[in-house]
Amino acid sequence: MNKYAVWGIGFLLGLTFLVSCNKQFAKLQKSGSLTEKYTAAIAYYEAEDYYRAGLLLEEIAPLLKGDSTAERAQFYHAYCQFFQRQFQLSSYQFKTFYATYNNSPLAEEAFYMYAFSLFKDAPDYNLDQSSTLTAIDALQTFINTYPDSKYAPVSTKNLQDLRERLEKKAYEKAMLYYKTNGVTIANFLAATVAIDNFERDFPDSKYLEEMSYTRLTSMYELAEVSIFKKQRERYMKAMEMFEKFRDKYPTSTYLKPAIKIYENAQKGLEKVAKIELEIEKEKKQLAADSSSTTLTKVQ
Repeated sequence: MNKYAVWGIGFLLGLTFLVSCNKQFAKLQKSGSLTEKYTAAIAYYEAEDYYRAGLLLEEIAPLLKGDSTAERAQFYHAYCQFFQRQFQLSSYQFKTFYATYNNSPLAEEAFYMYAFSLFKDAPDYNLDQSSTLTAIDALQTFINTYPDSKYAPVSTKNLQDLRERLEKKAYEKAMLYYKTNGVTIANFLAATVAIDNFERDFPDSKYLEEMSYTRLTSMYELAEVSIFKKQRERYMKAMEMFEKFRDKYPTSTYLKPAIKIYENAQKGLEKVAKIELEIEKEKKQLAADSSSTTLTKVQ
């Protein structure tokens, strides 16, 4: 018998077994007793057939009340959803379990799995981070509630992971304001505000040096495109930002271009001062001419 024939027989046997299993499962669903379904659900769960176990547990969990089987069924049902990567469902079910059986020996694990399910469901940093905030809150609450838990170290690690996603999201958002249509006043203003907010929210971020330099650049370029009456204030602000940047990052790789920005801001300020002086002279001359005209009329 060649290998193809052996393969064909094996396939048919496997298919026959699968059909038989499906028929048995359908029969169990239709006419099995509560005890039979519970026993089968646990057996399916232990065999890692989380789909069938989940179907049975979903059906019988509401019918099991007041004993350890109800608790176990609800707990395993939550895990069935988790192992099938239905993280929103598993987070809801683990949270419900904790609320229902908060004195259970499984309560701590359920709370952890609630938070962990939310962590697994959290999106990449470049997507909307609303669910990430929920996961952060759940993980932090778990750590505060069970500081000595065996799950605390991994929860702390996952919490840091999520915070780094928020940090990266905020970084990208702030830099996007600067990079997108960067010659507009609105973008320069938005960039400086976003960077200020970032510095407040992430005071220990690895991006702070780059963002401090970007804020300095944004303020200088904002001064360059501003109306005249705003330029003095913004050139001076850029110079102040440079001094703070230099003091905080004296060995920065951005220091050389930052110095150039400072020098250009000085030149811009000198130009503004010169124009202001000319305007003041013109005002005095106009006042003098007006006074002379009035005196002539009186005479």
